[in-house]
Amino acid sequence: MKKTTVLLLAGGLSAVSACKSTQTESTATGMNTETTTAAAATAEAQLTYPDTKKVDQTDDYFGTKVADPYRWLETHNEEVDQWVEAQNKVTFDYLNGIEFRDQIKERLTKIWNYERYGAPFKEGGKYYFYKNNGLQNQSVLYVQNTLESEPKVFLDPNKFSNDGTVALTALAFDKNAKYVAYGTSSGGSDWNTYEVIEVATGKKLDDKVEWVKFSGPSWYKDGFFYSRYDAPTEGNKLANKNEYHKVYYHKIGTPQSQDQLVYEDKTKPLRNFYGQTTDDERFLILNVSEGASGANALYYRDLNDPKSAIKPIVDNFESEYNVVDNIGDKLLVRTNKNAPRYRLVLIDPKKPQEQNWKVVVPQNENVMGNVSLVGGRIIASYMKDAASEVVVYDTNGKQLNKVELPAIGTVGGFSGEKDDKETFFTFTSFTYPPTIYRYDVPNNKVTLFRKTEVDINTDAFETKQVFYTSKDGTKVPMFIVHKKGLELNGNNPTYLYAYGGFNISLTPSFSIANMLWLENGGVYAMPNLRGGGEYGEEWHKAGMTPNKQNVFDDFIAAAEYLIDNKYTSSEKLAVGGGSNGGLLVGAFMTQRPELAKVAMPAVGVMDMLRFHKFTIGWAWVPEYGSSDDEAQFKNLYGFSPLHNIKEGVKYPATLVKTADHDDRVVPAHSFKFISELQDKGAPGNPYLIRIDVRAGHGAGKPTSLLIQEWADTWAFFYKNMGVNPYAKQQP
Repeated sequence: MKKTTVLLLAGGLSAVSACKSTQTESTATGMNTETTTAAAATAEAQLTYPDTKKVDQTDDYFGTKVADPYRWLETHNEEVDQWVEAQNKVTFDYLNGIEFRDQIKERLTKIWNYERYGAPFKEGGKYYFYKNNGLQNQSVLYVQNTLESEPKVFLDPNKFSNDGTVALTALAFDKNAKYVAYGTSSGGSDWNTYEVIEVATGKKLDDKVEWVKFSGPSWYKDGFFYSRYDAPTEGNKLANKNEYHKVYYHKIGTPQSQDQLVYEDKTKPLRNFYGQTTDDERFLILNVSEGASGANALYYRDLNDPKSAIKPIVDNFESEYNVVDNIGDKLLVRTNKNAPRYRLVLIDPKKPQEQNWKVVVPQNENVMGNVSLVGGRIIASYMKDAASEVVVYDTNGKQLNKVELPAIGTVGGFSGEKDDKETFFTFTSFTYPPTIYRYDVPNNKVTLFRKTEVDINTDAFETKQVFYTSKDGTKVPMFIVHKKGLELNGNNPTYLYAYGGFNISLTPSFSIANMLWLENGGVYAMPNLRGGGEYGEEWHKAGMTPNKQNVFDDFIAAAEYLIDNKYTSSEKLAVGGGSNGGLLVGAFMTQRPELAKVAMPAVGVMDMLRFHKFTIGWAWVPEYGSSDDEAQFKNLYGFSPLHNIKEGVKYPATLVKTADHDDRVVPAHSFKFISELQDKGAPGNPYLIRIDVRAGHGAGKPTSLLIQEWADTWAFFYKNMGVNPYAKQQP
């Protein structure tokens, strides 16, 4: 397909994990467990939370009366802004009082300051790549004539704003590399604006396309297709429900008001349409979704025929279909139709019935992930127990070879055109900084292209994968990372992070933020819970409604495994997750509050009865269910974090994280949750919320904000575990 870099995930939630970067040898050689618990308890006892008002609001769900006293926090007005300011004052006063927080920030700043590169890609015979010098808020796009020539800055997103909060979100060159369309997002919002640069001169044209969401520019001749909503009503544009997605065509040199409406469905307000053209611009492909569960319909238009209309290839939402590209007049499609671990099929769009499909690469025991068509070869990435394998086939599906990888980890890349003879990929793992390799397609030769240099002895750490037993007997894999020679004494500070939903797979990747935790003797654990895509659609469905409780049980069992096997104890365990993972943490802490000392639900879906009423939340109904359905309401009400906080229960020390510009999971989820927690939770642990200003769901967050966020996070963890990581080590 036409190469479009889209950095904001469309339709659903994204996995918000520790940012990926690098680090240095620590001045501390281990964790000092000299207790600061008494000090932490004293600090908590002195906390005075804002007086959050309650309103008389009760909803009736099929005879069950549910109070919603903090409904007023769902709006965006001056009163809510004042509440945000008051909550942040309490939180940052607490964080500012942690004696070693500045040392953590200093250390993070030092180890974050390393050069980070993206894999090169070719356009118009030239090479382009992203690079961050170390502490730049946003990575810069460079261009060079050859791999050996001097790179020049092509596009610098750091110039979009003074504070780095306007990010590059999409990039697409036209077929002849005459123009490039790029998207920007302000303050982390999902709303995008597209503009155009003339490649030869670097001149920005007058073209501007606004109110784009869940889309990418896809070129056809002298313009591009994109998808948008109507401009939202003023006053609450970050929370309004998104309905009636439309596909348009923008011609270069014309105002947006003249853009051609290509497709809409006035009878289906909750459908999303994502348009892409094939590399040769023969076909326009529309991926049609009604939710974020992964299943989609597939429409097409033959652009060679000016009289052709958009027609369905698949017009139901039972399976997932992803067009890799066309081979002549047929489409190469990755699908899990009758293949839960995915297969490749060739579909004639004029005869789209399944009996006419040709199976090119059948399903095997591993999960097929990203597929590219480069240099006359099909390059397919697979997951085996959440780690990558790469297999190369000819276009008839004959296996030719496997791509040699340096270790167990995660691969990304292999982009290119059908006739390219080379491509690049990036390999990473928990303690293996992202490293770029060049792949000679005809000769199946892998060579090191660029190694990331970090000031950390990554050989000092080890990674193991264990399989533990969940509540119902299911075996669940978990990666555990720590220093070599770790003593299993039940006293190691441990961070347990997971996601568990939306068919999203968590695979080994390098995080500079996590390295600070590891170098100070901490343990990092990442289980692959049901609801994810690590073992295909069956694994995903095992964690969808009405089976969502399986995900929470898997997470609870992971914590119990770490405690039972003496990695840690309840007093030294922190649990974290973002977005759908924020829901996971919220359910964990309300179901098993005694099991962890610290909880960090970030940008989480906490109100399971009203999530579908805001922005794109309706798209998550296939994953969670809806409170509009009686049976699904009972299921949701049973685990909704907001509705399961009980009076007088001592919950873990909690740092809720959200952002005022989050229009994916609106911040009202976190606002209402922390208000309920502060009101009902028993004293003894702090219940705080950290609200980023001019930030969103996580994508495009500038480096400076990431460093501060993780300094605050680790400081909160250590403080409430009674650990000073920089105290003088005892002999």
